[in-house]
Amino acid sequence: MSIDSIRALNFDTGGTILDWHTGFSTALAAAGKKHGIEKDWSAITNELRRRCLKAMLNLGEHETPAYIFDDAHRFTLETLVEENGLGVFTEDDIHAIAYEAPHNFNCWPDFPAVLPKLREKYVVSSFTILSYRLIIDTAKKNGLSWDTVFSCEGIGKYKLLPESYRSVAAYLQMDVSECCMVACHNFDLNAAKAVGFKTAFVRRPDEWGKEGPPDPEPNPEHDIIVDSFPELAEALGVAF
Repeated sequence: MSIDSIRALNFDTGGTILDWHTGFSTALAAAGKKHGIEKDWSAITNELRRRCLKAMLNLGEHETPAYIFDDAHRFTLETLVEENGLGVFTEDDIHAIAYEAPHNFNCWPDFPAVLPKLREKYVVSSFTILSYRLIIDTAKKNGLSWDTVFSCEGIGKYKLLPESYRSVAAYLQMDVSECCMVACHNFDLNAAKAVGFKTAFVRRPDEWGKEGPPDPEPNPEHDIIVDSFPELAEALGVAF
């Protein structure tokens, strides 16, 4: 089936829509400045991201998840604070970095104007491993109007488990072939494709800051590969 069968666009949100690297690195630098500390905040940010993803992906495979992504941000940061000699960070500092920063992430600037155009033709959702509250807060912050939000927090099965993708299709009352996963990560798209989703890779070269994304080259098997959200709209036949 071609992309003409697509009825729903399901957007990964943590890196595809939201600029987590700038948000976390800025918050870490602010806490460091407060205490007169200089570190490679970008590197610490990326390590925070790597460990958080490791803690969340496939969560729920064998037992009911005992925590959500906000908890992972917190316990991962606490470990990195200890490892990097940042014991002077206060409870307020920890909360500001682990909770307030991600709940106020900015989205990539090429997305907000495209979202309402896509919604004219498709059901458009945030489908994410992030918490419901984080998506609510960042949607308000950035003026994003999703048709619906699917957090793995509610599904109880986290990406990359096939049940998470199948559940979203079932909630939408659609066949998996009518759903398209949109992301800047091959691991998410490959898992979605394995259960029958269409897939769209949107490049986000600045997602990991100066380090660059760990998998910048899209799997050529993806149905759509573009460099921006306006290009995604164009590929889907949406006037923008």
